[in-house]
Amino acid sequence: MRRYFPGMKMPRFPTLALAVVAAVAALVAALLTAAPVAARETVMFHGYPVGSIVVRTNERHLYYVAAPGMAWRYPVGVGRAGKAWSGRASVYSKQINPAWAPPPDVRRDSPHLPRVIPGGAPNNPLGVAVLALDYGSYAIHGTNNPASVGRFVSYGCIRMYNQDVMELYRVAGLGTQVFVLP
Repeated sequence: MRRYFPGMKMPRFPTLALAVVAAVAALVAALLTAAPVAARETVMFHGYPVGSIVVRTNERHLYYVAAPGMAWRYPVGVGRAGKAWSGRASVYSKQINPAWAPPPDVRRDSPHLPRVIPGGAPNNPLGVAVLALDYGSYAIHGTNNPASVGRFVSYGCIRMYNQDVMELYRVAGLGTQVFVLP
């Protein structure tokens, strides 16, 4: 093999080609599974108090009213057919890395689930944070499945990208009004 620099050998073509293919495959896999860096958009928004949260289920968007006439819009996963709800609630509890105990209707449909999934576990569907609502057993939370955001997928909870729910967690306090619209 020809040496171009003292002590350095040039790699053979097949080795280099395999390394390039492996690097491209890893990059494609990372892009397909990663959530966006920031899904938030700033939009014009009227009709709700500053500091409130509005979920438009059919749009699959959550709005945090940040200032008069302006909101931050996030994509969300919402209740699937027969599980979606609408109404008014407020945030009564907030938690980072919450444990999850499947509610009775989820347990009925998926009896194989453990009674409790610890916070921070990769199979915990609540993701990194939860804002629990005082209506039913519903919450706004992160996810362990970013591909589910933007879909009709849940049992009624509002599912966000983890980085988005952390931002909402920081700005929405206890007592924040939540309006869930069809």
